[in-house]
Amino acid sequence: MQNRQMKRLMAGAWALSVATLIAKVLSAVYRVPFQNMVGDTGFYVYQQVYPLYGIGMTFALSGFPVFISKVVAEAAEPAEQAQVAHRLMVLLSWLAGATFIALELGAGLIATWMGDGDLADLIQTVAFMFLVMPLLATIRGYYQGTYDMTKTAVSQVVEQVVRVAVILLAAWLAGRLGWSVYQMGAIAMSGAFFGGAAALVVIVPAYWRVVATQRFTWPGWAAYRQLAGRLVREGGLIAMFAAMVVLLQLIDSFTVTKGLVAAGVDPAVAKALKGVYDRGQPLVQLGLVVATALSTSLLPGLATAFVQRQQAAFVGTAQRLVRFTQVMAVAATAGLIAIMPAVNWLLFGDTAGTLTLQVYVVAILLVALINADAAILQSSNQFAKAGWALAIGLVVKLVATPPLVRLTGTMGAAAATVLALGVIGLLTHLQLPAPITARRRDHFLAKLGLCTGVMVLVVALTLAWWPLTSRLAALLQSGVGVLVGLVSFIGAASAVRLLSIREVLALPFGRRLLKALRRHRS
Repeated sequence: MQNRQMKRLMAGAWALSVATLIAKVLSAVYRVPFQNMVGDTGFYVYQQVYPLYGIGMTFALSGFPVFISKVVAEAAEPAEQAQVAHRLMVLLSWLAGATFIALELGAGLIATWMGDGDLADLIQTVAFMFLVMPLLATIRGYYQGTYDMTKTAVSQVVEQVVRVAVILLAAWLAGRLGWSVYQMGAIAMSGAFFGGAAALVVIVPAYWRVVATQRFTWPGWAAYRQLAGRLVREGGLIAMFAAMVVLLQLIDSFTVTKGLVAAGVDPAVAKALKGVYDRGQPLVQLGLVVATALSTSLLPGLATAFVQRQQAAFVGTAQRLVRFTQVMAVAATAGLIAIMPAVNWLLFGDTAGTLTLQVYVVAILLVALINADAAILQSSNQFAKAGWALAIGLVVKLVATPPLVRLTGTMGAAAATVLALGVIGLLTHLQLPAPITARRRDHFLAKLGLCTGVMVLVVALTLAWWPLTSRLAALLQSGVGVLVGLVSFIGAASAVRLLSIREVLALPFGRRLLKALRRHRS
């Protein structure tokens, strides 16, 4: 019986991981055709308000469901699991209802704070997403807590497909019907509500069959206060970390355009510049998918080792998680920086803002490292220690962005983001247990720096003679750059033995990779 439950858990975890990957890729990729259809100003309009949706989506997708699944799993009986899920839904409904009212009534004020009063309609449209958030978060958390993750996985994919379809349809209709960028943005933002509603259509019927036979009793205010305290302390912290990048983008929405105008830039030009700056967001999202692709395979083993109190296994797995993340994140970030001119032209039609984007995508490296450290802390029930790190980093971003934007334009906003993430990463890393951060005498960081330098140099020399004249040339440059960079990095890593044999074997398909490397050396 236990073996059957474990198989079900692993199959569900795999389905949820694949669904999350699909959702992340969809959430990043659609922005490219969208920007191509609506231009930099239209992209600015959408991205100014997107963080408000992003916070709600994160709460419903990965923030609160993780906490809810933990609380549900603590309950012994199915009736008790349904009872606690219902109470959490009530609490989230109060939170979401208050947020909806605040956004509807305060949309004009929020838009003014963003420096563009015409954004009010978009903010009011986004508010409707919070009406479906409590149900989505609770039901997904309930099923994850009962080890039935397939329903959550399907609902995630359905939500993203419907949302992206509405957004791209709005962009297409705007071009055909001559809508203003603000009309287009309001319709595009409605995709958040329709996507959530579609996810509910998929997931509610099964949940209704569970709760239809239940009789929920009033537990008293004391029980709700205790549960609300846990929701704020544990669930809020998990949700805030999951929404970390979106929170930094939200600060940009309130500061970048206003900062450019304060520096003397014409408002119309400032909006276009913000749109160019926002090109970095899908690049960071896609980069993070690559940077964390291998390291996430270690997370189940990390949690299992801690639960079973296998200290040596936990430390070893945590060290591999950090090292794999460093390798993948550094390679992905440096490689993207090296081919950024070609990628910018290929995806967005020109090379505007290339230097700013090269600075901005350093966030890939920092966010990947922060997520790895946070996963270790969360697996060992020490996640609360990272809360102050996140708060301090957000304050750094909020304080640093306005003066840096006035001095150096959007480059200042990118630098402020990197600075804030650097602070969060440093403070989070300092919270890790000493055995995990203990230095090893294998000169790992020096080897990683050497491999990265070789890769960047080879890519730069390969592309230096190749002029950018069209999107076809940009496509060829990007493809060749990725291939050359990958081969040169793997070759250098093999030559200096960047990873130990045990670490290579811990990778997915590690045994095959080790055999291939040995054949290459021989």
